[in-house]
Amino acid sequence: MYFAVFIVLVILQRLGELVIAKRNEAWMKRQGAIEFGASHYSWMVAMHASFFVCMIFEVTLTDRGASDFWIPLFIIFLILQAGRIWALTSLGRFWNTKILVVPKARVVERGPYKYVKHPNYMIVAMELAVIPLLFNAYFTLILFTILNILMMYKRIPAEEEALQKFTDYHDVFKAKAAPIPKNIK
Repeated sequence: MYFAVFIVLVILQRLGELVIAKRNEAWMKRQGAIEFGASHYSWMVAMHASFFVCMIFEVTLTDRGASDFWIPLFIIFLILQAGRIWALTSLGRFWNTKILVVPKARVVERGPYKYVKHPNYMIVAMELAVIPLLFNAYFTLILFTILNILMMYKRIPAEEEALQKFTDYHDVFKAKAAPIPKNIK
């Protein structure tokens, strides 16, 4: 019962985010946004949808129940949701599930983007571990951690290249990079 309620709420959250992404996409395209990484986008959507299908099958078939560490894992999940909301609201209308870049736009430097380049990707990676752990879905955990690593191997370079080419991304993050001591190379 807990699993069904939990998974339905997470799926509804993701569907709501897709509605926001579609609205943001329309706004960004009116601003002249260019899309990058379209060749891997459908694979990413399929991966995320398959995550839920696999999770539902594994939890249903194995009937292992909730983790003995359900409470601390759920607290971590809630913290991740707060981080997710912080990352998405910090980007505002520039947040999207696609790689869309408005040429000459200034890079967002608020919220978690003050500290790290891709906070939402880090949060998603942690969610892909925490959600299966909540319900002892170890196959889902391992499979989708590997698939997400492979996806990010394609996606992050595509996003960084687009941002560097059309925005002040390189200058902003170069200025924020910690200097490397001369004796370490």
